[in-house]
Amino acid sequence: MITSFSNPLIKSIRKLSLHKERQKCGQFLVEGIKSVAEAIQVDAKIETLIIAPGLLVSGFGQSIVEQSQKKSIQIVEVSDEVFTAISNKDGPQGIAAIVHQNWTKLAQINPGSNEIWIALESIQNPGNLGTIMRTGEAIGAKGIFLLDQSTDPYHPTAVKASMGALFSLKLVKTEFKNFSAWVQEKKVPLIGSSDKVEQDYMTYQYPNPCILIMGSERQGLSVGYLKLCEQIVRIPMLGRSDSLNLAVATGIILYQIFNQRRGIDFPA
Repeated sequence: MITSFSNPLIKSIRKLSLHKERQKCGQFLVEGIKSVAEAIQVDAKIETLIIAPGLLVSGFGQSIVEQSQKKSIQIVEVSDEVFTAISNKDGPQGIAAIVHQNWTKLAQINPGSNEIWIALESIQNPGNLGTIMRTGEAIGAKGIFLLDQSTDPYHPTAVKASMGALFSLKLVKTEFKNFSAWVQEKKVPLIGSSDKVEQDYMTYQYPNPCILIMGSERQGLSVGYLKLCEQIVRIPMLGRSDSLNLAVATGIILYQIFNQRRGIDFPA
């Protein structure tokens, strides 16, 4: 059992909070029973499972350890104090995993019938990104295009907010030039959002398949991406606020697309 804060493994784990270190090693830390269980269930490439026996009191958590043993995943025990030091949770559950990042190349994506994809232009807040990943997975989205200067989906805050959803989504990192050429080649309808248009998001018939593209928290969609869109929709608001949180707005439109796929029509 590791009890020293200066242990080389513990030092390397703590460095995973830094973007440059995650880029360098291609790994990230996932923590918590639900998220680690999701990683194991989808056969994510797990380098090491870290457990603190004194904190891991859940029977389900113990079953995760047993599954890991059957899969020959390296398991390292640490003291409760050491685990708490590497944890990003307020109430550590005593289980975490070092997992290899999984990126998909743009050229490998060929959207099929009935698929929903999400594209995010220069999203900055990792919490928003994690929430969008969680919502996207909930409605069956296939993946997310992270455009231009978007934040890292493997940032600790994004991983935590996704609640394991990032393991079920294809993640594609690209820039405007390549994405624009890909959209025109694949002829996949791009649906954007802006408060400067008349088309209500509720009354639009979303194409199948489609990509919902959302702009950054501060600037919205840039002109280049707006021009790529087949349609731009608006979420109406009656209050004094002139905008919604990006993750909230994305979730609202995603569920409208999802409901249309389910054949649910709402009265005008």
